[in-house]
Amino acid sequence: MPEPIDNNIIFWYSKTMMKYKGYSGHVEYDDEAKIFHGDVLGIKDVITFQGTTVDEIEHAFKDSVNDYLAFCKERGEEPDRPYLPLSLRLRVFAPLRLISY
Repeated sequence: MPEPIDNNIIFWYSKTMMKYKGYSGHVEYDDEAKIFHGDVLGIKDVITFQGTTVDEIEHAFKDSVNDYLAFCKERGEEPDRPYLPLSLRLRVFAPLRLISY
């Protein structure tokens, strides 16, 4: 039987993720440098941001996404859109199931 999900893990995960204009940012805290730093997930381009307070990191995340979108527009390029999880259904036919055993 699977172990129950620890609600503290869910709380921590939700508090380290931010969303803005369809982009998701993941934030970590560097206790040596005393800063929050993060990056935007699910795109090929690299977008990073940092701040020393929660307000700063939220503002830096939004500024970084806005700067990225403006940069792409200035260059006439389409910005990367976050990858969406896809639902993939596979149907394994009987002869293939027998081969896998």
